[in-house]
Amino acid sequence: MINVFQPTLADEELAAVAEVFRSNWIGRGRRTADFEAAFADHLGVGHNRVTSVNSCTEALFIATRLAGVGPGSEVVLPTVSFVGAGNAVAAHGARPVFCDVDPRTLNPTVDDVAAALTPKTKAVILLHYGGYPGEVVEIAALCRDRGILLIEDAACSVASRVDGQACGVIGDLGVWSFGSTKIVATGDGGMLSARDPELVAQAGKLAYFGLEQFSGFSQAKENNTRWWDFQISSFSRRSIMNDIQSAIGVVQMGRLKGFIERRGEIVSRYDRALADLTGVVTPPPLPRGHASSHYLYWVQMDEGIRDDVARDLYERGIYTTFRYAALHRVRAYGSDARLPGAEAAVARTLCLPLHQALSDDDVDTTVAALREVVTRRSAAPGSASVAGSAG
Repeated sequence: MINVFQPTLADEELAAVAEVFRSNWIGRGRRTADFEAAFADHLGVGHNRVTSVNSCTEALFIATRLAGVGPGSEVVLPTVSFVGAGNAVAAHGARPVFCDVDPRTLNPTVDDVAAALTPKTKAVILLHYGGYPGEVVEIAALCRDRGILLIEDAACSVASRVDGQACGVIGDLGVWSFGSTKIVATGDGGMLSARDPELVAQAGKLAYFGLEQFSGFSQAKENNTRWWDFQISSFSRRSIMNDIQSAIGVVQMGRLKGFIERRGEIVSRYDRALADLTGVVTPPPLPRGHASSHYLYWVQMDEGIRDDVARDLYERGIYTTFRYAALHRVRAYGSDARLPGAEAAVARTLCLPLHQALSDDDVDTTVAALREVVTRRSAAPGSASVAGSAG
C-alpha cells in the first residue's frame, strides 16, 4: 500500500534510543532538554521560548488555558481543523466559533476570521492547512488590534515560514505535533512556544501536575533537608515528553532539511504530472515569501466522483484521505454555522500520498492511477468537472 503518511526512521534513531537505554534513565532528562533547544534554534527563538509536552493536543489544551479561555468566552477557529483544537476550547467551558475557509487553500482569510469575532472572543486558533502559512501575518495583526490572543496550530507546519519567520511564532502562542504521521515523528509528542517566556514557564508547570519544582532529585542538590516536599501552583496533569521520544526527535531535527527538500520535489512532480488532467485542480501556488512544510498535497474534483475516486485508488493499493473533517458539522460542538467555502472544499478535496519516503515510482504510480480513475469516473453520466469553478 502506498500510504498518505509514513515516518522516516533509520539506524541513527535506533542508536540514539540505545544510548538512552544504556544511560538507565528513560524519563524526562538531558535528551529532552537537547530536543527543546534544537527546536528553539530551528524556530530562531530563545531556548526559554519553548517547552515540550506529550502531544500537540495537550499543547492546545495548555495554550487555551494560558489564554484565559473559560466559561462565557468564545474562541474562533477554522472549521477545517483537527478535533483536538475544538476539544481544547469546549473542554474549558468556552464556545468554539467556527469560521469559513477559502475553498482552494482551505485556510481562513483575514475576512473569514474577522466575520466570526464577537465581544466574547478570547482567542483565535489558526491552523496552517497542509503546511501552507495562509494569511497568518494579516490575522496576527487583526488579533493584536482587537486585543485577542492568536494561537497558531502549527502541527502541519514544522518548517513553514513567512518572509523567513517561522509559523508558530508569528502569533502569541504556537503548538506543534511530533505524532507518528508528522514530518518530525517521535511516536507521540508536542511542543509549545509563547512570545512571553513567563507563559512558557507556566506551561512547563501545567505539564507536570502544577509542581513548583520538577523533581526531588534536582532539589536535593540545592537543599540539605526535606527535598521531597513540594508545592503546586495549579491543579493539572502529567503531560511531559521523555528521553526516548526526545532522542528520536533530536535525530529527526537533524534530518528535517532533507525531509522538506524531498517533499518539495514530490509536490513539484505531482504539480507537473497533474497540470493537464481535466477535472482535477492542484493546490494553488504559494504567495511570494511563503515557504511550506508540504505536509499535505490535495487535489480537488467534482464532489459527485470524489468518494468513488478514493475507493478506486484504495483498491489499487493507494491510500488517500481527507484532512480535516469540518468541525461545525460535529454535533457535540452545537454549531449551526453555514460555511459555504469550507463545505465546498470538504466535498471535493482528496489528499494524495505525501511523505519523504515516497519514491518517484510511487508518485508516478499514484498519478497514473488518479488519471485513469478520474477520466473514467468523469465520463460517467451525470458527472461534472470542478476545474472551471475552482479557479
